[in-house]
Amino acid sequence: MNMQAMLKQAQALQRDMMKAKDEIDSTEFVGENSFVKVTLKGNREAIKVEIDSESLDKEDIEALEDMIVLAINDANKKIDKMTESKMGKFGNIPGLF
Repeated sequence: MNMQAMLKQAQALQRDMMKAKDEIDSTEFVGENSFVKVTLKGNREAIKVEIDSESLDKEDIEALEDMIVLAINDANKKIDKMTESKMGKFGNIPGLF
């Protein structure tokens, strides 16, 4: 295999990887726990937090804080799962994501 062919193959792989990463980054992931729903983008940017206020008593603020953390972690797990699904085929390239 000549160097030019290897370079073209590497460039194609890089394009495929960036396309997959862009798809992940633009996807919205929803994490849910009890009466809290959190929406994150694939780049882990929080977009929305929704609280079912009918289920919440004023004394439940501490529990609410814990539920928000759990919902964010749930959304992050979904991001990790999709990232592994889409990017795993490219192997483990340090510093990629």
